[in-house]
Amino acid sequence: MGPPGGVRTISQEAFDDLVKENIEELGMDPTEALQDAIETLSLQGVDLSGIVTCAPGEGGAKDNPVIQCLDGLKRLDSDFKIQIHDKEVHGELVALFDQLAHLCVEESGNAAIAMRNGGIELVCSFCSKIPVECDRVLLSCLKALTPMLYDIQSTETFKNSDGPRIIVGILKISKNFEILVNGFAAVAAAATGNEILKESFMELKIDELIMQTLSRQAEACIQSVYDAVRALLTADDNRVVASQVYGYARKFAKAGIAGALVDSLHEGITSPSLVSACIALKSIAVNDEICKYIAENGGIDALLRCIDDSGEQGNKSIARVSCSLLSKLAGSDANKNAIIEKGGFDRLIRLSSRFSEDPSVLQEVMSIISVLCLRSSDNAARAIEAGAGDLAMQSMQKFPLAQQLQRSSCLMIRNLVVRNAENRTLLLNNGVEKYIRKAKQNHESCRDAATDALRDLGLDDYNS
Repeated sequence: MGPPGGVRTISQEAFDDLVKENIEELGMDPTEALQDAIETLSLQGVDLSGIVTCAPGEGGAKDNPVIQCLDGLKRLDSDFKIQIHDKEVHGELVALFDQLAHLCVEESGNAAIAMRNGGIELVCSFCSKIPVECDRVLLSCLKALTPMLYDIQSTETFKNSDGPRIIVGILKISKNFEILVNGFAAVAAAATGNEILKESFMELKIDELIMQTLSRQAEACIQSVYDAVRALLTADDNRVVASQVYGYARKFAKAGIAGALVDSLHEGITSPSLVSACIALKSIAVNDEICKYIAENGGIDALLRCIDDSGEQGNKSIARVSCSLLSKLAGSDANKNAIIEKGGFDRLIRLSSRFSEDPSVLQEVMSIISVLCLRSSDNAARAIEAGAGDLAMQSMQKFPLAQQLQRSSCLMIRNLVVRNAENRTLLLNNGVEKYIRKAKQNHESCRDAATDALRDLGLDDYNS
């Protein structure tokens, strides 16, 4: 990762000078001089990401393959306007971009070296100048850009290089499928963890562009589009107090993106992008109106089919994301009833039996049952009839070290009993108290949930 604000940095030249000084003035051998420089600077809080660290005699920064790639690109960049239609130059550019992309993907340290030595500015410069009809060159250029966008420092450099406008401009006019895939991959990488870039993309009407792309490419799922939706709508920049992603999600829904994502769910478990589509749709489902819209357009039916199919085929990734999205939709009371009337409890319990050895799936099942039972004694009764109580106790007994599962179990038990005295008596008679107390004792993260469950079971010593 790049240095956050306030962290000290050093130039490549200053680092090389320090190593040289250790050799000439302190009499160290090259390897010792290098190691001493690294340790000294690290102890001083200097960030060394992006610095080429090699002992004298091993080849300096100029011999580093990333630096050599960038030097080659800089040489071509200086005369690119003159050589813009030179096929030989195009071939050389493709080779350099492809090598840079390979180096940066192969090792994260290479991405830092490229970023520190002007790689982002250089690639953005090329992206702005390469004619859109030069598909092969532009595609290689985009592939080289994305792995360099990996932290706040790199995405800020991208912003300062006019990156958002350049990428959106390419996406607006290109009809090449691979360029769209890699262009949206760059959007997703740039927007991750950077609230300012999310805002920049929204100002450039990325929502309308995403909708146009989903409409044009309806038969070919572009996973990077789904990834871009998720990145743009996730509040993941700890530099800001209040993120704007809630408002962006509403804009996405208004633009028709929620409906397009629901359509992709109907392709079912055979779709290679189903997991990404579910995650993207969950990020849009931010209020009751949108959740109901998704349900009215067949979202609940599609997810229940995915839950059934994932259990039959043993696909735990689809099982988890389907339950997670269904849990979000169940936040609407109208949707709760629809899920239950369509056999939701029985289907969830059946899924849990098929993934009885996977706590990550079990905790998702219990999370959605908790939501379905919230503030409803009738729903809690139906959940118990379907086997939710047995699921909680068996899971807590089987996976005592799975903290999140233990917590999800406590939360579900609380919702099963808080408004239903019959469930309270049944679970206590079946010995649920010992499992909750064990979770409370063993896991700090379970303490509050376990205390609430014990209290709502009617136990006087719930705080002990």
